[in-house]
Amino acid sequence: MIRTYFFFASICFSCCILSCNADHTDKTTTAILDKQWAKTFLDSINTKFSKEIAAGDSTALAAHYWPDAELMLDYSEAVKGHDILHTWGAAINMGIKEMTFATTDITGSPTFIIETGNYEMKDAEKALIDRGKYVVVWEKRNGEWKLYRDIGCTSMSPSK
Repeated sequence: MIRTYFFFASICFSCCILSCNADHTDKTTTAILDKQWAKTFLDSINTKFSKEIAAGDSTALAAHYWPDAELMLDYSEAVKGHDILHTWGAAINMGIKEMTFATTDITGSPTFIIETGNYEMKDAEKALIDRGKYVVVWEKRNGEWKLYRDIGCTSMSPSK
């Protein structure tokens, strides 16, 4: 009787151990980004961003960034936090009145969107100030999407 009890107990114990090691993969790690939704979202945000630049609203522009975001322009040091507001303010004060974006690729997950594209900046007379490429990382926190990393690189020579 004792032998049968130990045999039964060891089988139950083994089953418990094996079930603890079973694959309980988190389904969110395999979730994919809805690219159609992301394209619509990014187009609307880029349009809004363009309107805020035209309005000279650096506060609204900075509100698109998380507090721990970084804005990296060419080879300069990354701008962080509240300095992003000052950077957009300086760009507007330098005469940027129009900025357009053309998304070339979107990838990511339900938590991060990585957008690459091209941009152009123009002054009030529609003269080209700058053009280049960008990579931005959008992060979703508490149901809200904001910029986590913003990397822009001019493709114009310094003489232009």
